Amino acid sequence: MPRLISPILGLVLAFISQALAEPGPITERLDIPYREITNADNYAAQRCKLDVYLPAAPAANFPILVWFHGGGLSGGDKAAGPEQAAARRLAGRGIAVVAANYRLSPQVKFPVYLEDAAAAVRWTASHASGFGADPKKIYIGGYSAGGYVSAMLALDARYLHDAGVAGTAAGFICMSGQMTTHFTVRGETSLPKDTVIVNDAAPLAHVRAGAPRILLLIGDKDWPARLEENQFLAAALHRVAKNPPVPFVIVKDRNHGTILSRFLENGDPAGTAVLDFIAR
Repeated sequence: MPRLISPILGLVLAFISQALAEPGPITERLDIPYREITNADNYAAQRCKLDVYLPAAPAANFPILVWFHGGGLSGGDKAAGPEQAAARRLAGRGIAVVAANYRLSPQVKFPVYLEDAAAAVRWTASHASGFGADPKKIYIGGYSAGGYVSAMLALDARYLHDAGVAGTAAGFICMSGQMTTHFTVRGETSLPKDTVIVNDAAPLAHVRAGAPRILLLIGDKDWPARLEENQFLAAALHRVAKNPPVPFVIVKDRNHGTILSRFLENGDPAGTAVLDFIAR
């Protein structure tokens, strides 16, 4: 006798099945300012922009993912090859993506790039309905330095609160993020970059009960200690702060670069995990 599938699980499976199909056409809206620049800050005007990737024929009330690029907090761009390819793949599978730049070190220092990221989330929350997205289905994520940024927004509640969007996100997706104090932040404070520290600028410093939904993704061949940092965070959230189990996917035979460059290839565990996380 066939096993019955609950209506909710059926919807989840249908979403994933559709998302894993061949990607559909998308539309792009590029270089949209997301902060009001009130002074002659040319650098802020240059960097505080975002790109929007939309499904061309979306279902009603589709989800939207705010995505922050990698680059060590001192480089990178929203339209870099692998970053843009990932955004287009997601949009082609029915998930809108807002890919945001943020100001970089050393032109700015911690926590300015986190404040920029929170402002990009605020912009998305105020415009989601206009794009046809569901404002209750806003996700925040990023890769490498962007994974660190998204983890900080998830766990240190001050940034989204100060931006007026506390509680907006349905979940956070952190790919290959640093969970101790980021090495660039350490460098800004004259600490040696190879000194491992957990201070106010570390996601691990803000582990707490009642943390939001977080998906952690990392390759098994990532940089030294990056895997262990993510394992530590998952364990601390689950076993110490007593949050529900944190989805944690270690992708076999992927390093710091290929976990993104191969994202959403056929059978990619990272892509499948993201689609499942958003569907649920």
